[in-house]
Order: sequence, then C-alpha cells, then structure tokens
Amino acid sequence: MKHVSDLSRLGLFDAKVPRFTSYPPANWFSDSVDASCTRTWHSDASKNAEISLYVHIPFCRRLCWFCACRTQGTRNDAPLAPYVDRVLAEARDVRAQFVNGVQPHRLHLGGGTPTILSADLLDTLLSGLADIWGLENLQEFSVEIDPTDVGPARLDMLASHGLSRASLGIQDFDPQVQDAIGRVQSRELTQKVVDQLRDRGIEALNFDLLYGLPFQTARTLDATLEAALDMQPSRIALFGYAHVPWMSKRQVLIPSDALPDPKTRLALFDQARRRLLGRGYIQIGIDHFALPHDPLAQAYYAKTLKRSFQGYTNDTSPYLIGLGASAISTYPDGFAQNIPVTGQYANKIDAGEAATWRGYTLDARDHLKANLVEQLMCYHSADLSAAQRADAELMTAIDRVADHFDGAINWDGQSLSIDRWAHPLVRLIAVQLVTPSAVTSGERIYSAAI
Repeated sequence: MKHVSDLSRLGLFDAKVPRFTSYPPANWFSDSVDASCTRTWHSDASKNAEISLYVHIPFCRRLCWFCACRTQGTRNDAPLAPYVDRVLAEARDVRAQFVNGVQPHRLHLGGGTPTILSADLLDTLLSGLADIWGLENLQEFSVEIDPTDVGPARLDMLASHGLSRASLGIQDFDPQVQDAIGRVQSRELTQKVVDQLRDRGIEALNFDLLYGLPFQTARTLDATLEAALDMQPSRIALFGYAHVPWMSKRQVLIPSDALPDPKTRLALFDQARRRLLGRGYIQIGIDHFALPHDPLAQAYYAKTLKRSFQGYTNDTSPYLIGLGASAISTYPDGFAQNIPVTGQYANKIDAGEAATWRGYTLDARDHLKANLVEQLMCYHSADLSAAQRADAELMTAIDRVADHFDGAINWDGQSLSIDRWAHPLVRLIAVQLVTPSAVTSGERIYSAAI
C-alpha cells in the first residue's frame, strides 16, 4: 500500500485515542440525563413523530472471545421469558409518554443473540411490540442472526412478522482463526442459513466480517472474503478487531502475540477493500460496503447517509427508541442509555421505574460538531454551514488540525476534505477536531484509526 510512510508520519500507527466513530462518544455520557429528561423528550415530540425501535437482547448461548458488546452467557432459557416481559413493560411505559402519537418506521432486534429466543418468545415479543406501537407500516424489520443459534421455526416466525433484512455474524471462516477467537462456525452452516432466509423471501442480507484477528493472514482473509462473496450479501461490514482486554475481560483468552501489527492490519483492510470494490461493492464510510442497489448505497449517493452508535444507516427518523438492558436511544436533543446490568434493569422495570441510566444532552455547539463528525465519517469530507463557519472555536480547531495533517487535508475555509490515501486517518482527525485532549499515549485506550 502506498503512503504508509506518510500515514506513519501523521500518527496512524502510534496515536492512542478512544474508539471514535460518532459524536458524542459514549464515554461522555453522564447521569445528567435521567428518566425525567427522557420523559420530557417523549412528551415534547411533535405530532405522530417518526421513530425507529431497537430492542437489545443481551443473552448469548456462547460468549465469543473477540466481542466487546454488552452480552451475558446463559446455558438455559430461564432468563429469557422474564426479560421479554420486561422489555414489553418498558415499551408500554415509553409509548404512553409519546402523548402526541408516533409513526414507527423501523424495528431492529440486536444483541447479544436475538435468535436465542424461541419461536414462541419471538412471537410474544413481536406481537407485543405491534400491539403497543403499531408496526403495520414498517419500512424495515431487521434482526441480527447467529447462524449457530437459529433454526427453521424461528426463521418462520420472524418471516411471519415481516422480517425484511437479516444481519449474519461471520467474522472469519478460517478454522485456526475461529479457534483463536472462540467462535466456531462453518461455511456450510452459514450457507445453509443463507439459503433458509432466501427460501423465505428475505434477500437483504448483511454480513459482519473482522480483520486484524489472531493468525489472520492475507491468504486466509482472501479465502474468507471469497466464501462470503459467493453467498452474495447485499452489505458487508468489515470491522477492525479492537483488542481491549482491560475493557472486555473475555479477550484475555485471545493470544495477543498472534495478532497482526498495525501496518499488517492496514494492509489486510486495504486488500479486503480492493477485493470488495472489484466485485462491485460501494465503500460506505470507514468500514461498510454495499451493492449499488442496496438502500445504504443509494443513501450514500443521495447524501442522506447517517452515522449512529449502531453504524451506518439510511434511517432518517429523528427518534431511535432503545428498549432493553444497555440500549441507547437517540433524540433530537440528546442520547439516553438504559442501565446495562440485566439484574438491575429487571429491578427497575419490576418497580415500575424507567431504566434510564445515563446520557448526553446536545447543545447548539454539540450539533455543529456532531454534523461535522458525521460528514467526515460518511464522506471523508464536509461542507460547513454558515453556523459552523460562524463558530470561532470550531474554525480554530479546523485550522489547527489542517496544519497538523498538512498534505492529507484540503481546507479552504468552507469545505474540508481528506485525500483518498489519508482516509484511514479519519477517526484520528475527527477526534482531534472536537476533543484534542483525548490524544494521549495512555495504555488503557487504543488506536482510533485502524
């Protein structure tokens, strides 16, 4: 890959900053946002506000070692039905607070492993949500699926409720890599689930892949990509594995001495990017790829692409209501996150209380920064609004960062763009634009760039 020396000079392989892909990062959340705050945001919503719903199912039959998500293992189904009941209780309480009505546009089940729920429990959850929110006009209903923990009965139930997009976790097909990350999942099993989904009329498929894994090489990654492409997903998320065992204790099981170094990681991503572009996929932002007919690619070309805590989306609803333990809700005026520990979440719901734990309120300057970061994350460029150009502090920050990344950034006082070779620097550029003090050499944080 060209420009490796330039990327090195500009700090790509050395700078240590928190993971930064949207503004504000979740580590800025505080208890200044509580249940009274979200209640006001709900009741003040405009008439028939457009909303999207996210339901977090935190349970997994197995805990993959690479994962840093809010999940917990369970060897039996005992906690599942009570959890679904509590999610529905929370849903009823939140819906009642939208006194001016709502128009649900999207529903997404994430986790964890949503398909750990039996067909009957999925029916209970989805029927309950439909009764509470009225889901007859959904534009999209998507579910994260673990191919090792799903079956025809659950797929039939999801299809009967209108499943339109499925996201399959794969990560890597190489057996040695799978053993090293605690996720054994054969290509044949994955293909079987893909076929079952398509047999039920579900053609919109997302695949999650990882680069930077232990024992991963150019050869093994290429083989994984070829196997994945043979299944013809409409989207691929190609995430960089973040080794943060001080944050995710299970990652201590991953052999750190088998991880590729930063320059090899970058080469792996570039190899994968070129393969996907060569097969007709469009690169979306920093780590997503979509076929031209996919709505995400269409949003990219229409300049309506959005970046949220859940990644890239073409969802333009101003409200994303998160239900369940650790779920994050997005509002025009800020963010709110539910308490992450399932036992504490249960206690709150059983007591008839809101599960809100922490959040962040956006002021006028935050909106200016958030818009700038979103444009850079989506398009590696930004056209500043009059309000952004009138903000002296923001303009000073852009001037400073443009000087620091001289040769990588084009800045004319109104438009900011990052040269193609410097796109891997976008996280580092974004964090220095809005939080320059975050760049340190600390041990407990990790590279934002690759």
